[in-house]
Amino acid sequence: MTSNASVAKTNTRNKIHPHKFALWAACAGIVMMFASLTSAYLVRQAAGNWLEFRLPEIFFASTGAIVASSLTLHGSYLAFMRGNAGLYRGLMVATVILGLAFLVLQYEGWQALVDIGVPLKTNPSGDFIYVISGLHAAHVLGGIGVLTVALLHAFMLEYKVTPNRKVRFELTLTYWHFVDALWVYLLVFFILSA
Repeated sequence: MTSNASVAKTNTRNKIHPHKFALWAACAGIVMMFASLTSAYLVRQAAGNWLEFRLPEIFFASTGAIVASSLTLHGSYLAFMRGNAGLYRGLMVATVILGLAFLVLQYEGWQALVDIGVPLKTNPSGDFIYVISGLHAAHVLGGIGVLTVALLHAFMLEYKVTPNRKVRFELTLTYWHFVDALWVYLLVFFILSA
């Protein structure tokens, strides 16, 4: 027969942190929103009056920036956990820069759409690209805010791996990887549905 202490320890160990649960629930809601938008895209595409065009190459550059930012953030987390404060801070700075670069490149992608004759409010095909990529950019902008707070913690707080800081970093890492994977999905969706 197991003791009450070991049962309590097992129950504690198997519980997910409430903030992590809330983040995963929010991510699930975001996935549902983008799934409905991409479904609406396909339904509207089948209805006709659909302008066919090739997605500007700049969107591939923005994808490279956000994927690289996920890698640098993950490296920052590993350095944080291993006690390498310099690498942790340096990779955090690189992550913020790459995240901002993604947003700038997305804006340039929208400008490239205008240049090829697909401005906003001209055809539903282009409008969907603007709305879906713009909504994703808004989520990335929120992530930049979170990364900025993490960057301030990296430089303003004494370096110390505490349970609270570890959880905050893991939440930041999870959300950033999520918006990265979401963009890759959207880009593949746009390419395959063209």
